[in-house]
Amino acid sequence: MSTLVIVESPTKAKTIRNYLPSGYRVEASMGHVRDLPRDATEIPAAVKSEKWSSLGVNVESDFEPLYVVPKDKKKIVKELKAALKNSDELVLATDEDREGESISWHLLQLLKPKVPTKRMVFHEITDEAIKAALTNCRDVDQRLVRAQETRRILDRLVGYTLSPLLWKKIAPSLSAGRVQSVAVRLLVTRERERRAFRQGSYWDLKATLSKDKTTFESRLVSLAGKRLATGNDFDENTGQIIAGRDVVLLNEAETLALQARLTDKTWTVAGVDERPSTRKPAPPFITSTLQQEANRKLRLSARETMRVAQSLYEKGFITYMRTDSVNLSQQAIAAARSCVEDLYGKNYLSPQPRQYKTKSKGAQEAHEAIRPAGQTFRTPKETGLQGAESKLYDLIWKRTVATQMAEARQTHITVHLEVEDAGFRSTGKRIDFPGFFRAYVEGSDDPDAALDDQEVLLPTLNQGDTPECTELSPIGHETQPPARYTEASLVKMLEKEGIGRPSTYASVIGTIVDRGYAQRQANALVPTFTAFAVTALLEQHFPDLVDLSFTARMEQSLDEISTGEVDWLPYLSDFYLGDDGLETQVKTRQDQIDPSEARTIDLNDLEAKVRIGRFGPYIETEHEEKPVKASLPKDMTPADLTPEQIEQLLKQKLEGPEKLGLHPETGEPIYILLGAYGPYVQLGDVTEENKKPKRASLPKGVAMESVTLEMAVDLLSLPRLLGQHPDTGCKVQVGLGRFGPYVVHDQGKEGKDYRSLKKEDDLFTISFERALELLAMPKGTRGRRGGTKKALKELGNHPEDEAPVNVYDGPYGPYIKHNKTNASVPEGQKIEDLTLEIALPLLAEKAATKGNKKSTSRSKATAKKKTTKKTTAKKTTAKKTAAKKTTAKKTEKS
Repeated sequence: MSTLVIVESPTKAKTIRNYLPSGYRVEASMGHVRDLPRDATEIPAAVKSEKWSSLGVNVESDFEPLYVVPKDKKKIVKELKAALKNSDELVLATDEDREGESISWHLLQLLKPKVPTKRMVFHEITDEAIKAALTNCRDVDQRLVRAQETRRILDRLVGYTLSPLLWKKIAPSLSAGRVQSVAVRLLVTRERERRAFRQGSYWDLKATLSKDKTTFESRLVSLAGKRLATGNDFDENTGQIIAGRDVVLLNEAETLALQARLTDKTWTVAGVDERPSTRKPAPPFITSTLQQEANRKLRLSARETMRVAQSLYEKGFITYMRTDSVNLSQQAIAAARSCVEDLYGKNYLSPQPRQYKTKSKGAQEAHEAIRPAGQTFRTPKETGLQGAESKLYDLIWKRTVATQMAEARQTHITVHLEVEDAGFRSTGKRIDFPGFFRAYVEGSDDPDAALDDQEVLLPTLNQGDTPECTELSPIGHETQPPARYTEASLVKMLEKEGIGRPSTYASVIGTIVDRGYAQRQANALVPTFTAFAVTALLEQHFPDLVDLSFTARMEQSLDEISTGEVDWLPYLSDFYLGDDGLETQVKTRQDQIDPSEARTIDLNDLEAKVRIGRFGPYIETEHEEKPVKASLPKDMTPADLTPEQIEQLLKQKLEGPEKLGLHPETGEPIYILLGAYGPYVQLGDVTEENKKPKRASLPKGVAMESVTLEMAVDLLSLPRLLGQHPDTGCKVQVGLGRFGPYVVHDQGKEGKDYRSLKKEDDLFTISFERALELLAMPKGTRGRRGGTKKALKELGNHPEDEAPVNVYDGPYGPYIKHNKTNASVPEGQKIEDLTLEIALPLLAEKAATKGNKKSTSRSKATAKKKTTKKTTAKKTTAKKTAAKKTTAKKTEKS
């Protein structure tokens, strides 16, 4: 008997194949095989004339979705149908969530199996889990399918109804979304707060004290019985102390006077408070908390985190990564407790097995939290994983093991000190028993280092003691604007407000960045001027769609549809076709939206207007009763745009660039300008003969006003020759590029070898010897975590060119690499048994296939050109014939 098992990906197919009995054939659907049309080319001709066809949903016929098989999936569907013909049974083993259920349902609709069909679900890919799943198969859950379909339809209605409106009123290629637009509004609201922020300043004193040869710090907290002002006492909108706060605000002069008055005075301990506390370990990871912690600790984006987690799941290392349940099975708890006992000892075990309950109403307790897979947990070292996969598994392993560890016990110590009428405070923390801290500390990569950082030890102090003051320093402080959202904090806010599902946050944030609504600066998400314009339009004309409470209620209704508490059809009908439905709102309001106003961004304190144009944001003002426009640099953000920057841009537009002086060797003028990609210097004028004069960007962190003629000359001299490489005789240069200063070994046809300068290196004074030292260092890999990819096995050098032939681990399994040729390791071939002799024919076959593909694509391209020429010729002839006929008719009429 032959059974066909269908999963989503080749990696998952490869892993699950190891645990299935003989006679089972596993194939991959490569994700969804059917969906709503992505664009007009996918809409069937039979319905193209229908007014609803562009939506992909027939809103006039009970919101019936129009499903199509994308071009890139037709071959896969054909192959699956052929495989089914030779099978006696079909098992659908897609993921256990709504998305996976939907894929299984679509496969049923397309394949139309005439053999018995089962739905198999599991939350980890291990021998035990797969065997258990095989004996507990069920039918496709239609309720889950309907819930996912309703979400899909709702998202399509919002996106495809509002997006065309944004194209007309603001700019092309923009998009709106049920969750996306709310997330963008959160970013914009925070940026508005930063723009409205006014900085306040305050001063205090920091003392270094000594007792029994142990030093400790103390801060001024009160003066003459009144509390000293801190940052929390300032109004963010005025930069002044909040009205009604009875506090002492010191300026620099007053602080210096106080310092002088307290110097050499006697310090007395007025009191010591000790407060014991315990800390419990955080719950195991769910999708949202994994995204947050991976962003904080590993600097992975939500999208990267989910990609790596998907790979770990499909390779059998962790349980299913799309879950909102913190539940742990008894098997997982036993495995975690075993790890604790083996690695840390019995005294680090929690007295009783610790179980967590999910607070979210829509969570499914049948699902588990994200944890290491299996009845026993492999330690990170035992997995053999590399790079980001190793780091993420390590994070999941530590978090899971920590859940079964004892609570951390600590004592918080507060010492109150007095010197004349000034009150000082010292705080300390003593870790009495580290408990789960030994394995996992939130926000820290290294638990041991975190323990050291968390413990702040004070000497033994009692009331009446008189420690010696060895130093008293005045410290100035400035209040800071609200912090921008990071991916971690945005995910946390969306989850807290009940907006969207955690499993979709990665794609939502990815879309926000891809569509130009936000830029990544360091780890922060910075909204663009386009985000401001779109948010303002939606707030004014469609406020419900960007309202947190409304969107959260919508999410709750969708969850209730999945449980059968709410009927999907009346809900969709009311949302889209009701008296206040989305379709009605768009029809009645689109004529009220003035495109010129929609493209204009209102920023306080700016006389010039900021508008969104075809080529990006620009400022516009009037000069001598005529409009003057100037483009804004691409990395400039709304919160950071100042009247001074606008003045600089307009001056440059009206008067030309600022001249720094003449080049000492050529006598050409050197200018400093502000362009689309930031400030730069330019040598000479733009003329017919010199259309592209030499330019050089300013190094990061260098302000325009600080640039001197000498610095500009140095910048324009880049890339600068340092010498000839002793091994090759080729040029070694220093330069400034997109990613900062660098040295390069230019070997002509052999290519260029780059290294970034370190923080301590100076772009203009770096020596030839230092450049050689940098070039000798191992090369890092930009944009990939974990540095250069490590080979699983080195097979030796290729006999033709002596280049290395190595085996690496890829997203679809291990592969052999030689230069730019990659060949997959055959099924069943063990890495340890792989030799150069086995690898060479595989590489040769792959190289030949690549060559054929290139030849075929060239032939197709040539054939296409010939066909195009013939068609064009026919059209031209047809036009000429038509022209002759028209002329003849006109002659007849006249």
